[in-house]
Amino acid sequence: MKLMKEKIWVLVALFVQSFCSWGQSHDSLIGRQLFVDSNNIESTNLGRHYHVPDYYHLNPVLKADKEWELNRDGDPYGAPFSGGVWYDETAGKFKMWYSAGGGKELGLVTCYAESKDGKHWAKPKLDIVPGTNIIDTSEHDCVSVLLDKFEKDATKRYKMFLVEFNNRRSVSMRLKYSADGIHWGNPVAMSGELYDRCAAYYDPFREEYVLSLKTLNGKYRRSRNYLSGKDPELLVSLAHRTFDLNTDKFIRYWFHADENDPKHPQFPEIRPQIYNHEAIAYEGLMLGYFTIWQGPENNVCDSLKIQKRNEVLIGWSRNGFDWNREDKSPFLAVSKDENAWNAGNVQSTNGNPLIVGDSLYFYVSGRYNNPVWDSNFSTGLATLRRDGFVSMHANEQECYLETRLLKIEKDNLFLNAEIKDQLVVEILDKEKNPIAGFTKSDCITTKELDSTRFRIKWKNNENLFQLRDQYCSIRFFVTNGDIYSYWLSDSETGESGGYTAGGGPGLNPNGTDSKF
Repeated sequence: MKLMKEKIWVLVALFVQSFCSWGQSHDSLIGRQLFVDSNNIESTNLGRHYHVPDYYHLNPVLKADKEWELNRDGDPYGAPFSGGVWYDETAGKFKMWYSAGGGKELGLVTCYAESKDGKHWAKPKLDIVPGTNIIDTSEHDCVSVLLDKFEKDATKRYKMFLVEFNNRRSVSMRLKYSADGIHWGNPVAMSGELYDRCAAYYDPFREEYVLSLKTLNGKYRRSRNYLSGKDPELLVSLAHRTFDLNTDKFIRYWFHADENDPKHPQFPEIRPQIYNHEAIAYEGLMLGYFTIWQGPENNVCDSLKIQKRNEVLIGWSRNGFDWNREDKSPFLAVSKDENAWNAGNVQSTNGNPLIVGDSLYFYVSGRYNNPVWDSNFSTGLATLRRDGFVSMHANEQECYLETRLLKIEKDNLFLNAEIKDQLVVEILDKEKNPIAGFTKSDCITTKELDSTRFRIKWKNNENLFQLRDQYCSIRFFVTNGDIYSYWLSDSETGESGGYTAGGGPGLNPNGTDSKF
């Protein structure tokens, strides 16, 4: 008994130590340097352009077409409700965990699908519920599935954070583990009572799991609480509802929707709220998804037989707690077509984006307006250029971008860019003087480039070896083109060392852009 108590206190101490680290920024030079914020820009006269993914023209890529994907009332469900879409490099497959009706009354069950290309999905017949692809029969409101590429224990490689119904009016989170993502053990931890639509993800910069907990704020209504720690079992056990903003020892009030978040065009008087939030590590930053609820409330949806409108916006964080959400345009939007698969309600999926060649794949749940407003959801795919969230744009006149000082610790400079005219690069010393051999005139001029991984060279220097351990800044000169990111690499093939989000074909199974 004494030993058990000591072990518990050690775990709590580790949790507290972990929690106290929130707000501390990690090294900003990890991975590809994206232009989603200006942290690494000293000066520029390039214009800043935001970009959004294109929805796949054959959406939805997965929908309810099996009897067991209907609920008790016959309503169809076939999409991740957070769930998870990941690429498993060890198996060479795209894997999806999604919610289906399962004949349930209150909630949903969890099903599994897989794909070779991310566009055509198969629903294998498994042995949990023979003849179906159901892998967990627990009746849930929502579920987050992690393919945890940083887990050292193979029996815990897959983690399921299940927000399960206790009864008609109550849900709690339960944590389960799996070695293959199909056969799951019994719950190893259970939370107190929670609100619905909570989510979980992993932050590898701080080596912490994060619970994004729904809370109801008196002024802002649907909002988010924050709970993080290194031990997911302890984390789940500590989760519960809170009823004020600041008295719980571990749970912290996090954020609410902003006044300038998108509003419902038919209900502009309704203030936006945060319906869901989840995040993932991409290159050197945490990419956050913010599902913005725009109304109306459920009873109005019932009476008008319409969907409650949700759209997904994105944000970025360097410390895992504070988010940059300056772009208020929908990143994954509802369709203007009232008959579209995503006509009324779009929500993000855990594990995204996946890196597929030069593209990023984003999977979302979308809902038709018929037959029932709260059901009939399917899975859609949207694609974006790799690193293509923000570009720095130059017109027909030459423009420049100069980075802040950085320590040259790797030999090769790479760029993600689309250049229709010309690009040249020079390296500056601490005093802002061009370094001999790395000046603008020394650079091998690049014309008509469209590459997500292009190596910069100078006439007498193919790499930055001579500048090792010096503090320098980089100045890009662009004429008629866009640059999306830059980075330093140890390799001539351009691996960034950054995090690769949900993974992708040909990437390292360890979750980073590195050789293997």
